[in-house]
Amino acid sequence: MVMSMDIFDVFSLLGGLAVLLYGVKLMGQGLEKKAGGKLKTLLAAATSTKFKGFLLGVVITAVIQSSATTTVMVVGFVNSGILNLGQAIGIIMGANLGTSVTSWIMSLIGVSSDEMWVQFLNPRTFTPIIAFAAIIILLVFKKDSKKSDTASILFGLAFLMYGMQMITEAVSGLKDVPEFAQLMSMFSNPLLGVLAGAVITAIIQSSAASVGILQALSLNGQLSYSSAIPIIMGQNIGTCVTAMISSLGANKNAKRAAFIHLSFNTIGTLVWLTIYSIINAVLQPAISNEAVTPVGIAVCHSSFNILTIVTLAPFNKLLEKLACAVIREGTDKGEFALLDDRLISTPSIAVERSRTVAISMAHEAEESLNIAFDTLFDYNEKRAKKVREMEESVDMYEDSLGTYLVKISNMSTSESDSREVSELLHMLSDFERLSDHAVNIIETAEEIQDKELKFSEEAVSEIKVMISAVREILDMSISSFENNDLRKAVEVEPLEQVVDRLKVQIKSAHIERLRKQVCTIEMGFVLSDLLTDLERISDHCSNIAVCMIEIAHDSFDMHDYINHLKVETPKEYDSKYAFYRDKYSLNNIKSTT
Repeated sequence: MVMSMDIFDVFSLLGGLAVLLYGVKLMGQGLEKKAGGKLKTLLAAATSTKFKGFLLGVVITAVIQSSATTTVMVVGFVNSGILNLGQAIGIIMGANLGTSVTSWIMSLIGVSSDEMWVQFLNPRTFTPIIAFAAIIILLVFKKDSKKSDTASILFGLAFLMYGMQMITEAVSGLKDVPEFAQLMSMFSNPLLGVLAGAVITAIIQSSAASVGILQALSLNGQLSYSSAIPIIMGQNIGTCVTAMISSLGANKNAKRAAFIHLSFNTIGTLVWLTIYSIINAVLQPAISNEAVTPVGIAVCHSSFNILTIVTLAPFNKLLEKLACAVIREGTDKGEFALLDDRLISTPSIAVERSRTVAISMAHEAEESLNIAFDTLFDYNEKRAKKVREMEESVDMYEDSLGTYLVKISNMSTSESDSREVSELLHMLSDFERLSDHAVNIIETAEEIQDKELKFSEEAVSEIKVMISAVREILDMSISSFENNDLRKAVEVEPLEQVVDRLKVQIKSAHIERLRKQVCTIEMGFVLSDLLTDLERISDHCSNIAVCMIEIAHDSFDMHDYINHLKVETPKEYDSKYAFYRDKYSLNNIKSTT
């Protein structure tokens, strides 16, 4: 085939394939950025029913223009414990249908008519218009990221259609080559057709591009339905290679998800290839020998996927059992990867997963502090050990999450996702330092225990008031982060100022007790360390809250924000400050000395 083509046609064919693949990727990235928030919402809903999972598979694949990428993402979901195997099946089925969208877009390459309005549907007419509109958008709206996403979608569509045109022109000369006609007729053998479709799709790892090539070839008029249909079925098998490769190194359930994708497409092909072959042999429909068109390929592609879903959907439990039988228990440790690199190919989903893990990290740091507070005046060795274990766990969170977020930041992300990555990166050190202070408080409790030290009743009461204030600011900052509640975040800074005030008051009260010889210098050192830890915990809580607010306003200057809060909204700030000052007033403590 290649020997019958001019060398420049070969270059044009390869260049067209490259442009087509780039167009599919660029359009998918633009659509994903545009729909990033909606994809997160759909992901949250996908875990409720299998039908919603199916719809999620359809939508995500239609958005990112790749069933292989969607399935790789599913492998990542299962490997991370986000989805179970049953839920994954629904998404995999939906992905097979969602990939049909691209074939319908590319079928426009075959549109031709003398009618003016029909001519506008031909890529030769609208591709330059789309590309020109995209560049105008980029020039006029340089700083508007949402408009840039729209331009990416338009550019992607233009590249996709231009790539199709290049491939079509490169193979146009083959219509008069007898060897090409013989090669096309060979694929009327169902097994050869399926094998060709599977191999080509596996090599280029894009069923969309594989279908596009087939549609371009069909314009020569030498590709019949009897040859095209087996190739289309084979393409569905070839697209499974990407997910199978990605499952290497994953846990057993992730491997099972990839296997279900392969078995679903393979069984669907075997069933409908058999039915098609019987119908073709017995009835010999006239359409079998007719030349297929780009639209005809899109129809066959969508029909095959729908028929496969209808056929195998009732047997999803059997597919799950088959996967479990092939990939047995004991093949790995069955551990979940909290952050799976497979999800990074879809940044909006990876960012959402990062946020979920960061919330877990924040709660673990908060819990470690609450345990440490309870242990301060009621020492317990088991609790002390647990706090240290939790601190190590939080450190691991910081290392893995920080690395993961840096990887995401190197991807092309939407403005909202980019802001969220920045927010999480800024907060990680604060979450980690919270757990460090929990260990410091445990060490203070151990020092009190080992040296048999004892605070005065008045000092204990004062410390407990400050701990109560710190507990509230801790809960407030973590809760505002988890729920993205900016209103609650605004209340953190006034309470942080109250905690600072308490530190000064308690130190002054201790100096007075020293003067009265009610307390000792040694206890003063312990108290000073404890107060410093409590005050710094509130500082980190303030950092978390201010970071949320500043990033929401596209700024990172925390000091400017705090000054703005005090100067620009003094009444609101003073009101909150007065409320917390009265709530945590040391005057409420009855003196015992």
